[in-house]
Amino acid sequence: MTGTGTLIGPDGLARCPWGLSTEDYVAYHDEEWGRPVHGDDALFERLCLEAFQSGLSWITILRRREGFRRAFADFGIAAVAAFGDADRERLLLDAGIIRNRAKIDATLANAKLLATWEPGELDALIWSHAPDPATRPAPRTFADVPAVTDESTALSKALKKRGVRFVGPTTAYALMQACGLVDDHLADCAARGGGLAATPEKTPADTA
Repeated sequence: MTGTGTLIGPDGLARCPWGLSTEDYVAYHDEEWGRPVHGDDALFERLCLEAFQSGLSWITILRRREGFRRAFADFGIAAVAAFGDADRERLLLDAGIIRNRAKIDATLANAKLLATWEPGELDALIWSHAPDPATRPAPRTFADVPAVTDESTALSKALKKRGVRFVGPTTAYALMQACGLVDDHLADCAARGGGLAATPEKTPADTA
């Protein structure tokens, strides 16, 4: 897929090629990927899922997403921070998630750490590493899309310095792509710039 440009879907719209490979990907590509995500809990979920994805295909995570949400209390930082030994053992036996001990332990440790931060602090730290869109030409093919950038390396270092685990530069860049810090939809993709879903994702606090 490296040198591939957009493909035309059954609806006549051009999309990034990965966004047409399965129905799950179509929905994720059109409705979520690259849309701005704000809110500590929402960003914690994305951070956790990107960490669990390391070494695996994203579709593996996407198809288990509801299982992850059930297992991790909808990724509420305070709720996961309160998990104890019994919860850890439950997670290690839960076939609805990826039962990787190191990733589970990192998720629990990260929640306990983030629960000590000020409200909005995770959001502010992550978004402070968003690059100026003017410095990023729209990619024509996926050969133009990097796996790591200076900003993702800096974000990884900043998170690690604060004690956050399992977030290397590649994972940090995947997080940036998923959460809209960068728009890596291809230049003629219908979803670029929020074209298929222009409203930023809201957190429960935003709509209360």
